Amino acid sequence: MANTCTAKLSKRKSVELFAGAGGLGIGLANAGFEPQLVVEHNKWCCDTLRENHEVLAEDSSEKGPWEVVEGDIRHVDFTPFDGSLDLISGGPPCQPFSLGGRHRAYDDARDMFPQAVRALREARPKAFVFENVKGLMRASFQNYFEYVQLQMEHPEMISKPDEHWEDHLARLERHHTRSNRPGLHYRVVTRLLNSANYGVPQKRERVLFVGFRDDVDARWSFDAGDHSMEALVWDQTFGDYWERHKIAKKDRRLEGRSLQLSRKLSAEHRPLSKPWQTTRDAIADLPDPRRSKQSASIFNHNFQDGARTYPGHTGSYLEEPAKTLKAGVHGVPGGENMLRRADGTVRYFSTREAARLQTFPDSYKFHGAWSECMRQLGNAVPVKLAQVVGDSVAKQLAASESN
Repeated sequence: MANTCTAKLSKRKSVELFAGAGGLGIGLANAGFEPQLVVEHNKWCCDTLRENHEVLAEDSSEKGPWEVVEGDIRHVDFTPFDGSLDLISGGPPCQPFSLGGRHRAYDDARDMFPQAVRALREARPKAFVFENVKGLMRASFQNYFEYVQLQMEHPEMISKPDEHWEDHLARLERHHTRSNRPGLHYRVVTRLLNSANYGVPQKRERVLFVGFRDDVDARWSFDAGDHSMEALVWDQTFGDYWERHKIAKKDRRLEGRSLQLSRKLSAEHRPLSKPWQTTRDAIADLPDPRRSKQSASIFNHNFQDGARTYPGHTGSYLEEPAKTLKAGVHGVPGGENMLRRADGTVRYFSTREAARLQTFPDSYKFHGAWSECMRQLGNAVPVKLAQVVGDSVAKQLAASESN
């Protein structure tokens, strides 16, 4: 499943914040947004961004490599872009909200949403796309989730010195319900999306915030996705899934929910949606990384030893989309970054396999040791999901400009 970046004839200006390894940025670039500036503090991520986007610029019609600012976003001034950008995008650090993290949220210094809001306030883009982890929607974070969204909707309503976030929230709510609201405002739509529903071979859920400036008549809504688990199981039960992959009948095996669903389906009622993409769909054409002679020529496709199962971490089945790749909060990622074979044995995904699961181009090279590469990939937005959202935003911006 090789992926390629396609150049667009018409480019829209954007700025990418908290860029990580570049998954969100690549998808949005494929949708026609050209980053004027890319901000990221992690050295390895910046090395990854610089090398890949120098190559991508040489191989496409892009004007040049991305301008990457390595450092603290709090020291970046966005006022030079005032009113000139179509889009600001990024993934403010999500560790405070991750289900695998410590859930500090309100008082965690790693919460970078205020900096994302500052970028909106200073640059005043037509639209923005921000993403975060599913954990942000935990019931215990309900008020803070509302607080984050209201700050995005009213970025000029800045918190006062020493003002508690709940007091700031109350001011934002009063401002939000006023009949007359002068100044800069955005209309924001939020949704929890499962990447598998958009053709990504991974069951990865991300919270997406999409906002349009008040003067942009976008009339936008989230795409529901055109892939489903039901269509996958139908293909595996009545279709040609196994034949496509040349799997012998004795080795054809469904487990868990897939097996239960297959018993409820009939050959006559084929789902209208497309099948979820499976781990096998994504990596079947790559050699086993343990076979050094075959895999040595493939960049980032080295074998990583030490995989083991433990309660709650059993790896990803070949015949389903992979489980969510994890970045890990204590160094080497945990057991979800593993492939589970039919015989129950496991091994870690190589960096290249993980990149396939995140729909990065095969030409994309990751910098750092395996654990660092997996951290980059575990924090990334799947390229294909980002492009679906980007295409839709670009379409509505164009429609609003033609009205």
